[in-house]
Amino acid sequence: MTDAPVLGVTSSATGRRWRLRAGDPDLAREIERQLELPGVVAGVLAARVKSLEEAELYLSPRLRDALPDPSHLLDMDKAIARVAAALDAGEQIAILADYDVDGATSGALLRRIFRGLGAEPLIYVPDREREGYGPNPGAMQSLKDQGASLVITVDCGATAFEAIDAANALGLEVIILDHHVGADEAPNALAVVNPNRADETSPHQQLAAVGVCFLFAIGLNRHLRAAGQTEIDLMGLLDLVALGTVADVASLTGVNRALVAQGLKVMSARRNPGIDALLNVASVTDALRPYHLGFMLGPRINAGGRIGDSRAGLELLSTDDFGAAEALAQTLDGLNRERQEIEARVIDEAIPLAEAQAAEGVPIIAVSGEGWRQGVVGIVASRMAERFERPALVAAIENGIAVGSGRSVSGVDLGPAIIRMREAGLLTSGGGHAMAAGFRCSADGFEAFTTALAEALADDVAAARTKRGYSLDGVVGPAAALEVAESLERLQPFGAGNPEPRFVLAGVRLEHAALIKDAHYRLRFTGADGTAMQAMAFRAAGRPLGDFLEASKGAVIHLAGRVEIDTWRGGREARMIVEDAASAN
Repeated sequence: MTDAPVLGVTSSATGRRWRLRAGDPDLAREIERQLELPGVVAGVLAARVKSLEEAELYLSPRLRDALPDPSHLLDMDKAIARVAAALDAGEQIAILADYDVDGATSGALLRRIFRGLGAEPLIYVPDREREGYGPNPGAMQSLKDQGASLVITVDCGATAFEAIDAANALGLEVIILDHHVGADEAPNALAVVNPNRADETSPHQQLAAVGVCFLFAIGLNRHLRAAGQTEIDLMGLLDLVALGTVADVASLTGVNRALVAQGLKVMSARRNPGIDALLNVASVTDALRPYHLGFMLGPRINAGGRIGDSRAGLELLSTDDFGAAEALAQTLDGLNRERQEIEARVIDEAIPLAEAQAAEGVPIIAVSGEGWRQGVVGIVASRMAERFERPALVAAIENGIAVGSGRSVSGVDLGPAIIRMREAGLLTSGGGHAMAAGFRCSADGFEAFTTALAEALADDVAAARTKRGYSLDGVVGPAAALEVAESLERLQPFGAGNPEPRFVLAGVRLEHAALIKDAHYRLRFTGADGTAMQAMAFRAAGRPLGDFLEASKGAVIHLAGRVEIDTWRGGREARMIVEDAASAN
């Protein structure tokens, strides 16, 4: 990242310094020549790779190049051998999954694999409001009563000490397949497979739980092959891997990039009845991108765990009955609309509290409220972190207990800090990863917890805010925007850790700025050569960007954001999604 401000912008409409994400110019020219990309797009790629060979792999991510040996993860071989023995002996296996998309896709993936091998696993998904996150002693008792001898926890279990001890006391064996940051010591399970456990040396810490489950499946297939037994076709399950990885906001780098790239191809065939039904209710007809998975499919699956039946997402993704899938998708779509209404009410109550804290310059936002639904606090925390550009914690208070979620910002590791708060006795439970975490404490203890957390994170937040800027990949003109947008298609998929490129349209005249739905702006502007272009600025009303756009009608300004292809009404034009702006004076 170069420190010289792009176009001299040191404080944009949103108060940020514009910095250029720059790569080796010689490599950029080689990429432009050898891989036939426009110069500005070659520059984008040169900032993300270190060689022409890496650039070629980036454009064509292949699983055979990216997939690690499953056995490199601690306890993986032990977990595979135990599951294979259980399948051989006809034991009753149970899957205990988290209620979010990563948990649903992980559980559905293992369920489909076991069914393919002739075994029907028990399924248990804890109820968010009655049981909270992850395994609990009551869940273990229920599975034991149903005849389970082996429990596999997916996307949960990394810090479930009490539940694992309870399972052991019942004679249940437990395998943990997780990716959340663990404590210094792992639970006393038969196997703990987790790239983020404290003593793990795996370089693949970005894996979502569904990615860990996919590696487990590869290892199980290898074990079955060596024993001369039936294998499962795993390639057809990559749609689940892509969905869980994107929806959990896992970094789309390394192995994740290859898993998502191939998973999107599998998903496009729409062979999974649940995914097909979800795409239909969401009216998705465009070529699939991570955006569709993260913002159209993911929220609908999550809606079941947030305010409805926690099992609904897993059931949807593991059914082969198209009729049942359609009914479940319709139910989840309705729950998602209800979730949006509940979320809006909580945000309306939370924003004034957060604004008062932000005005005081606190390092973190921490708000709580009686009657708030636990199922939406994570989404509200995301909105708060985005709006106030600092970690945000939001808790629902009920019967003297605060149950909440936190979301962080780049450069501030929230999950490990939450774990330290739990170890210090300020929380009854808590954990997560760098950008997201969950917690539970007494309502009376919420202030003490958040005060201690703010003190622990103050230096990291200050450093992150000092580095606060807006990263750009280049400057383009309206006349070249369509060619650039089309060439960027070759660089997909984009997502967390591999962000969609951002550009500046410099010195354009803002001809029109119309407020729509009291939240967004529809824009029209022209370049110096008279080329006209459309743009959108989402959720800008009442914020610094919206105020700047209102004041700049008819003026020449710089606009920054994403350039994409707009196919509305059958056309094919370039459109900008504006995220920032600055005066051209």
